[in-house]
Amino acid sequence: MMEYEIHTLPNGIRVLHKEVTTTKVSHCGFMLDIGSRDENEQNQGIAHFWEHMAFKGTTKRKAFHILNRIDSVGGELNAYTTKEKIAFYASTLDTYFEKAIELLTDITFDSIFPEKQIEKERNVILEEMSMYYDAPDDAIQDEFDQVVFANHPLGMNILGTADSVRSFHRDDFKKFIKEHINTEKLVFCSVGNIPFKKVVKLAEKYLKDLPAYNANKIRNPFEKYVPTVKGVERNITQAHCAIGRDAYPISSDKRLPFFMLSNILGGPGMNSRLNLALREKYGFVYSIDATYQSYSDTGLFGIFFGTEPGQLQRSIKLVNKELERLREVPLGTLQLHTAKEQLMGQLAMAEENNASFMLMMGKSILDLERIDSIDEIFNKIKSVTAKELQDLANEMFAKDQMSQLTYTPN
Repeated sequence: MMEYEIHTLPNGIRVLHKEVTTTKVSHCGFMLDIGSRDENEQNQGIAHFWEHMAFKGTTKRKAFHILNRIDSVGGELNAYTTKEKIAFYASTLDTYFEKAIELLTDITFDSIFPEKQIEKERNVILEEMSMYYDAPDDAIQDEFDQVVFANHPLGMNILGTADSVRSFHRDDFKKFIKEHINTEKLVFCSVGNIPFKKVVKLAEKYLKDLPAYNANKIRNPFEKYVPTVKGVERNITQAHCAIGRDAYPISSDKRLPFFMLSNILGGPGMNSRLNLALREKYGFVYSIDATYQSYSDTGLFGIFFGTEPGQLQRSIKLVNKELERLREVPLGTLQLHTAKEQLMGQLAMAEENNASFMLMMGKSILDLERIDSIDEIFNKIKSVTAKELQDLANEMFAKDQMSQLTYTPN
């Protein structure tokens, strides 16, 4: 079975599909190469607000009819916004696949942004902002973006600010969409037990008459990283810490090896080095994670944990000790083999989730113009050497290049 098939419509929209014959559920959606980094200081948060407003009325549907159309057949309708992408997607039984395409096309291209709905959703987003602010483990991750990327748009909060969210009206959304939507940087992707010919036929039915949008706004690249240490006092009982820096872009050959290195350090496995050192050995943390997010021109590496205030400095020392160990001591043969097997297992299980795979296909085509098969990825993982990982550790984990953000009780 082919990993995926692709067809390009006259307006530039690419249709991606992977046929899976062992399911009754179809997943499909639009992935747009637009995100919060495409905003400026005045309109920050508008991409995320647009994602919310897509469900609040189109030229032929009110909000209730949008929500009810997929829910009423047991499906799910959803969306998300990241620094570089907006996605609108749905999951339904195969028999309702056409219904999903038609609705997704409607909300993606024909939203009308009713002013009354804007006012309602404005309050919803302000509540969402308060919810994140009140959760320090979420808030520190957002603020750490600002520490690493400073005044660049990548450092802005995806939700925007209270002032910017309060300022938006219908014309602001229309202007932002007009300035950023490009049908050649937009894909419709699907996974399900449906032949590719049928997917193309339905896509042509609903998409071929859309005009070719050709906004060509150039993203402002991130160029100068400056290590920064910042401490914030907050009304909290537990201390929180973020340690990290800028990292490799999505096109870098070092991306996959560095992802492996981050996984060894603080991935989801209970045997990660940071979890063993801080939780299992000392009981200092409930959880500790090392994450690596790649963007089109840069990336972000971060270590995040919470601990009792009296244990904060000792916890930071333990984190630095593990970073130093990766710099100075190469992985042994068994350690390297285990790290590779663990990562391949995690990736294989992630691919079993058809909804996640559908969204990954769209993102990969937009970012790389290709979708690597699981076998290709496995071969790359198998070729990584201990020296390569140690060289990456020395390049990325130099102590004087790390930024740090701490939240402590006031």
